Amino acid sequence: MTGSGETNTWKRFWERGGWWRALILVVGYFVLYQGAALALGPIAPSIGDTESAGYVLFFFVLPIVIGGVILILFGLSVGWLRELFGPQPIRGRGWMWIAVAVVLIFNVLRFATVDYAELDFGYVAAWLLAGLCIGFAEEVLTRGYVVNLMRKAGHPEIAVALVSAALFSALHASNLLLGQSPFATLLQLLYTFAFGICMYLALRVTGNLIWPILLHASTDPSIFLQAAHPADGTLATIAGFGNIPVILVGLLAIIFIRGRVDATRGAADALSADPVR
Repeated sequence: MTGSGETNTWKRFWERGGWWRALILVVGYFVLYQGAALALGPIAPSIGDTESAGYVLFFFVLPIVIGGVILILFGLSVGWLRELFGPQPIRGRGWMWIAVAVVLIFNVLRFATVDYAELDFGYVAAWLLAGLCIGFAEEVLTRGYVVNLMRKAGHPEIAVALVSAALFSALHASNLLLGQSPFATLLQLLYTFAFGICMYLALRVTGNLIWPILLHASTDPSIFLQAAHPADGTLATIAGFGNIPVILVGLLAIIFIRGRVDATRGAADALSADPVR
């Protein structure tokens, strides 16, 4: 049984924050998540149809659910869950809605241009559930814990945004292990970095972690379903290029991110008075 002294030592370690603690947390999560996925391999059912609800539920939903449970247990161990899902300690600015709008518009366009006639309802529903689980786990980890750790160390918001986006992007480098080409992985890392910046902006401007979770939750299934089964027409072609505006907005937004949370006052106030904060 863990004593109160050990528990306090554990919590104090994380309360100090910093980028290297954020890195430790992300690497630790990645190892545990991948380990859980590997452990499921020997008991994987024989599902030949990759476009079935059962395939998505077992090979996508179940591993990420395990990852989400790991993140919740960590949050409980350090007492951060209420802090993570409470109001943000620094306000966003109006221009940050651009990032939210670009991501949301193209997600809607992709969903609207999927050829649903080729798909089973259960398969689509399974992907929507997968998107919700992915959005929860990846946003809680990077826009939740990583952002919190960076702010606790007193880093300016530009560093908070860059580190959270970089670690989020780095998680996707594991696709190399699945046989994805280096060039495709490089493009994915660029997109996920810019997307991570957009999710940081969504966190700032909405003021609560739940909104980037939901925005992220609509992204993965819209991309996968539309890429695999696009409807005919010009609108589908436009939707298929949705990653490009996200990359442009995410990278350009870096120039305008300002602000700093006062860690010594419980992350309650913003110190910067920059008008474009």
